[in-house]
Amino acid sequence: MRAIQITELTGPATALKLVDMAEPDAAAGHPMTPGEGVVVDVAAAGVAFPELLQTRGEYQIKPDLPFVPGSEVAGVVRSASEGSGFEPGQRVAAFCMLGGFAEVAVAPVHFTFALPDSLDDAQGAALVLNYHTAHFSMVHRGQLRSGETVVVHGAAGGVGTASIQVAKGLGARTIAVVSSDEKETVAREAGADEVVRSDGDWKDEVLALGGADMVLDPVGGDRFTDSLRSLKENGRVVVVGFTGGSIPEVKVNRLLLNNTSVIGAGWGASVLGNPALVKATGDAIAELIEQGFVRPPVGAHFALEDAAAALELIDSRGATGKVVLDVA
Repeated sequence: MRAIQITELTGPATALKLVDMAEPDAAAGHPMTPGEGVVVDVAAAGVAFPELLQTRGEYQIKPDLPFVPGSEVAGVVRSASEGSGFEPGQRVAAFCMLGGFAEVAVAPVHFTFALPDSLDDAQGAALVLNYHTAHFSMVHRGQLRSGETVVVHGAAGGVGTASIQVAKGLGARTIAVVSSDEKETVAREAGADEVVRSDGDWKDEVLALGGADMVLDPVGGDRFTDSLRSLKENGRVVVVGFTGGSIPEVKVNRLLLNNTSVIGAGWGASVLGNPALVKATGDAIAELIEQGFVRPPVGAHFALEDAAAALELIDSRGATGKVVLDVA
């Protein structure tokens, strides 16, 4: 099969190599669940910030070189372990953790989800990481309630657009923070009720709109303090990641002023050993798909051999929606 390997830790422009390698051993299953798994003929693979970090050796998971990156795939089941509930030929979206930038991938059974006909393969490849992260962050960590107002940073990106759609499906009002006219369009198409610009007085605009019950922040950086200042009483900032590059610090006396909170949302650390939570989240997202709230916006498409260009687009902060590799 064709696959992309990371062969050195020199960044996206030079770290990747297109190779021909053996297909994964179906009988071996997935490394997380030896002897059990779902083998997927990959139609599309999602590209995300963790893969960019992996090309530099900066991600917390550091496999031995060379390795095939890619955590999200969509395609058709080739085979599945007995009792999995999946059948050959069935369309699925799956979170395989590694090995997704390839024509064949293996995922744990509990990280594999039936893909409805209402979503295409590219949308399926955008489904698991971003939407599970959004739901976990806002519901399980942030305790989002219907009628609340959520400010979403990086609102035109994969996690941002997913967060807008999940929040809307849960009855919340959303305010998107974006950096350009193009990204404003993407955020509005994702369902944002209001849009403010990160290069303007976004904090004051949010306060003028009534303030935030929750700020979802996958970006980090200098705007973090203003996120705290934009909160209503009992508001909370949910920290998802640091795509902006720098990790902010908070003076905890600020939290006393309006009884506000800063909450960490580490989706991966929470779900790897918790299949029940994965299933509950998957069921909740499936319901939002059926109700029409979840429609993953896909931005740029790249061929498998152009994976480096896909990661460079993410590195330049030019991506909107989900970046996808078209594998088949």
